[in-house]
Amino acid sequence: MHLFNTFILFLNLFVIIHSRTEEDEGVKYANKCEVCKILAIELEERLKETGKSHDVLETGYALDDVKPKKKKEYVKSELRLIESLEGVCERILEYNIHKEREDSTRFAKGMSQTFETLHGLVDKGVKVELGIPYELWDKPSAEVTNMKTQCETALEQNESELEDWYWNHQDQSLKDYLCRDRFLKNQDSSCLDEKFKGDKGDKTKKQKTKNEL
Repeated sequence: MHLFNTFILFLNLFVIIHSRTEEDEGVKYANKCEVCKILAIELEERLKETGKSHDVLETGYALDDVKPKKKKEYVKSELRLIESLEGVCERILEYNIHKEREDSTRFAKGMSQTFETLHGLVDKGVKVELGIPYELWDKPSAEVTNMKTQCETALEQNESELEDWYWNHQDQSLKDYLCRDRFLKNQDSSCLDEKFKGDKGDKTKKQKTKNEL
């Protein structure tokens, strides 16, 4: 009987330990909507960067002056698409988790309000213990590296859709064409409409600055 009770206790502890969610551990990984949203934002941004090129590509072999090489603008080429897709998920490593925000805008570039405060304390000589070495504070978090992995998977799964958008539908937002209408079809796509509304305390800070002028 004693052994049976011990086994039941062990079993209950096992269930409790393994039923802990990522939120219990202070981690909240990106959902499917958030992954597609960031992928769309970064790919459109990358295309804006490569779209500034005025290069002209020459293809084919010109054996004489009668048959010149074919010319094609880089901005309308397959090469631009390939180069834009390469490393687009790597750009996610530039993001940080802004835990003072609750929706998809918690994934954003720039230092979070929380870490700005903590760095400020360290600069003033205050000892701050986070359980991780100081030099790792600004390294990509588990949430960010996980999103990069999810982004790479989403990219592979939607290669043909991205090509179709590039050649035929760039007049449409990629968030709508890829995420809302395809990747997330009949699923929750509410994060696509979430916009940054300002961190907590920003309004007070701005008001204080205004009063000091």
